[in-house]
Amino acid sequence: MTSSATSALVFIINAISQLYLLVLLLRLILPWLRADFRNPLAQAILKLTSPLVAPLRRLLPPFGRLDTATIVVAFVIQYASILVIALIYGWPPAIVPIAVTAAVNLVVLTLRLFVFAILIRVILSWIAPGTYNPATAIIDTLTEPVLRPFRRIVPPLGGLDLSPLFAIILLSAIAIFLSGAKMLPV
Repeated sequence: MTSSATSALVFIINAISQLYLLVLLLRLILPWLRADFRNPLAQAILKLTSPLVAPLRRLLPPFGRLDTATIVVAFVIQYASILVIALIYGWPPAIVPIAVTAAVNLVVLTLRLFVFAILIRVILSWIAPGTYNPATAIIDTLTEPVLRPFRRIVPPLGGLDLSPLFAIILLSAIAIFLSGAKMLPV
């Protein structure tokens, strides 16, 4: 396979796996943040993830509010995608480096999820302030606990809330720092 075909295939594998992982991470995070699961978007998240999570939940019950089945499914999907990419590139399929990289990738993807949710919230506040729809309710549920501590530290300047900027900077810095712990360049 040519290098451009290999890169395209790796991109497709990463894109598909990360999109589904984002949905799984939302399923994991939303109960912690006490999201309203009557929301149609939250219902869609449950329907998309239940075929993989529900059967495993019989074997791995939740630990408090921590959905262990969702964590295991997310880890297995991330591990499998890294394994496939390693095989495509011809790297040796070593268990520990793939596992460490999978765990780090999941944490970094979670941080990116919060960053993108904050960016979407900021853009929505400029375009359609004060409007309600199921997506804005989920975004508000995701971002408010992250932005609240920054609002205590950074007061609004002339009616301009700069807390999202500082939250994005900190979350991105943590993601960059954690990416250094990856054992594979995936």
